[in-house]
Amino acid sequence: MAKEKETKTNVMRVLDRAKIPYRTYTYEHGDGPVDGESVAALLGQNPEQVFKTLVTRGERGGFFVFVIPVGRELDLKAAARAVGEKAVSMLHVADLLPTTGYVRGGCSPIGMKKPFPTVLDSSALNFDTIIFSAGKIGSQVEISPHSLLDLIHAASAPLTQ
Repeated sequence: MAKEKETKTNVMRVLDRAKIPYRTYTYEHGDGPVDGESVAALLGQNPEQVFKTLVTRGERGGFFVFVIPVGRELDLKAAARAVGEKAVSMLHVADLLPTTGYVRGGCSPIGMKKPFPTVLDSSALNFDTIIFSAGKIGSQVEISPHSLLDLIHAASAPLTQ
């Protein structure tokens, strides 16, 4: 009997090219996105170690990416400070796919259409590895937060309330 081949996402291909070790997770989902805390529960993982990717627009029109634990809310003032903006606002869901190449619930900090300044919540540095979207709903990857920071040239800062 042939072994079923895993379908690699763009995120996994980027990690393979960079020779960054990772672990994959999949979960069953319905027709739409699943909230991050539900994903953590479906994976049997600590929600503080499972991260979501949020995209914002700065006051001057640039885009910024923030990666925070799924159970927390982005502090927009802290996020703006972290990227040197007066203010940032969440990107409308309708603008997510054309801007990043990802849909809501499948957005990853790796492999966006263009590289955007990215900040990882400093709480990620408390873990050896973190889990985040592999670029499609139902698929997650686990890597070292330091590998993520190096790969996408991200910064880290306290970003949640």
